[in-house]
Amino acid sequence: MKKIKIALSFLVFTALSFTVSNTAQAQGDKKSTAILDAMSSKYQKIKSFKALFTYTPDGGKPLKGDVTAKGTKFRLKMAGQEIYNDGKLMATYIKETNEVNLQDFDPTATGDLDPTKIYSAYKKGFKYAFLEEKKEGSQVFDVVELTPTTKNSQVSKVQIQVNKNDKSISNWKIFQKNGDKVTYKVDQFQPDVAVADNFFTFNAKQYPGVEVVDLR
Repeated sequence: MKKIKIALSFLVFTALSFTVSNTAQAQGDKKSTAILDAMSSKYQKIKSFKALFTYTPDGGKPLKGDVTAKGTKFRLKMAGQEIYNDGKLMATYIKETNEVNLQDFDPTATGDLDPTKIYSAYKKGFKYAFLEEKKEGSQVFDVVELTPTTKNSQVSKVQIQVNKNDKSISNWKIFQKNGDKVTYKVDQFQPDVAVADNFFTFNAKQYPGVEVVDLR
């Protein structure tokens, strides 16, 4: 179960990490850089947020998820799992088995693959280029493609769709080297939500009979 947990966490962190900025390693054309910088500037002003999203694997059934983040803390719910991170301890609750895995949270282990850093990764370890402008109904979007510069990446490319008007992210598609493709669509985004710190701490009393697996 630990391997499943880690794989899911990595996938979601990856999907949520392509919206950020570390200018030291920027590699993009002027148009794509301007689009990503404008988007990044919008989100960097936000101190906390809650996002509802739909995750659709290629040819699979859409799954719903949500994430709430504040500073270094986050709480992520998706596919029968809920991850609590209070900045020090990460607890992954698995609904199917009524089990929770506890781990010390190491921010250096995930690096930018962390939902609290979703505004600081596109310029670190990626090349990017403008793909196209597309219209959906009355909305116009810019599509930018990111390509990892590291050979050991499991991802071959990522396509981000940014609203041309308000610079918000509409969706992103992740293409993996094994041929798999997943799409994340932002259904709702609430900036600067009021949330107490204990919201990010796992409380075993709320899960009667839960089996605690301490991996520390």
